[in-house]
Amino acid sequence: MSSLHVAILIVSFRGVQDVVDCLAALDRSEHRDFSVFICENGGAEAYAALQDAIPGKLSGGQSVHLSLSAGNLGFAGGVNACLDVAGPADAYWILNPDTQPDPGALASMVARLQEGDCDMVGHDIVLPSGLLASRSGRWSKRTARAISIDHGRPRAPGLARGEVEAAMNYVIGASMLVSGDFFERFGRMREDYFLYCEEAEWCLRAKAQGARLGYDQTAVVLHAHGTSTGGGGDLRSRSRIAVYLIERNRVLLTRDCFPALVPTASMFALLHLMLRCARASAWRQLAYGVSGWAAGLRDERGRPAWF
Repeated sequence: MSSLHVAILIVSFRGVQDVVDCLAALDRSEHRDFSVFICENGGAEAYAALQDAIPGKLSGGQSVHLSLSAGNLGFAGGVNACLDVAGPADAYWILNPDTQPDPGALASMVARLQEGDCDMVGHDIVLPSGLLASRSGRWSKRTARAISIDHGRPRAPGLARGEVEAAMNYVIGASMLVSGDFFERFGRMREDYFLYCEEAEWCLRAKAQGARLGYDQTAVVLHAHGTSTGGGGDLRSRSRIAVYLIERNRVLLTRDCFPALVPTASMFALLHLMLRCARASAWRQLAYGVSGWAAGLRDERGRPAWF
């Protein structure tokens, strides 16, 4: 098979060390035909700091392009800004800055994409503990829940490729390899979600138009999870913006993809939020979440006015 040129799209928000570590991992990639495009969402000071910290080229000659966004565009907005700069490519790898791919990850995903029976590739994402963050994702439309397949389990032994592909209906946004014409055929990610759930909505929308999702058993990417948004770690420590947007966007995704289920799915979402927060005694996060849930019912979109 011929080599594919991959445009790697990274959205940064004031996370210089994350980007430096991610680029160092990419520099060890066995698949060498790629370019990197980074959009800094964190303002001019963050852009200058990142510009000073990263090279213009990696050791294999791969170019690294850095651009400053016009304000905080959110995740999808940053990806789309990278896409505008990158232009045409054989494939695009949407990659979180707080990830470190194994050297063989991109080569393995490219080989899976080249099999020709899928338009987007997911794979195993692991936590710093070594346990799985996910193999891919499944959105439960009746409960408005994002389910990370095999979350918290040891990576091996794993499910067979066919089992994961039968279970998944979206690829985790921390690392998504998509075909070169995916954006043209199925559209871009929605920017009005700002953060969270946009990759699930994108995949569900694309699948409804005939997109095929694949899973690669070999590729592994380490994900620190939530370092820039405060969305990782213990529930009681999660930031207002993370909890608010996750709950808001669960309702918005239901509105956009399964409008007939809004009455029941939104109630399940609220019940799930209340149970999780009660178990963790995360009363502040419960208030954040209920506020976001109510904003979803009001169809409020974009970056919250208070953020």
